[in-house]
Amino acid sequence: QAQLVESGGRLVQAGGSLRLSCAASGRPFRTAAMGWFRQAPGKEREFVAAIGWSGNTYYADSVKGRFTMSRDNVENTVYLQMNSLKLEDTAVYYCNADHLFYNYWGQGTQVTVSS
Repeated sequence: QAQLVESGGRLVQAGGSLRLSCAASGRPFRTAAMGWFRQAPGKEREFVAAIGWSGNTYYADSVKGRFTMSRDNVENTVYLQMNSLKLEDTAVYYCNADHLFYNYWGQGTQVTVSS
């Protein structure tokens, strides 16, 4: 059974940093586009960042310059380095694997940014 498991979310002060991890298992994901999405209370899930199989990265304007996504195809893991965190970054962060033949979501990890 393929699955994605996020980790690394916690309470952090504004201006701080966090690194989220998404460990994939059950199948190789090296040819999948991997993404991070987030959902704040009362809001719809929104795109944060994505990385293609070749390593090209894409970011939402709201996180560009602050967040960096990377992938380790040997470890089957993707990361989201988040710097200069703001109150509005508070959300549940979800990992996604998107491929022509499948699409998986993780269960999410909570990031809370306090003032």
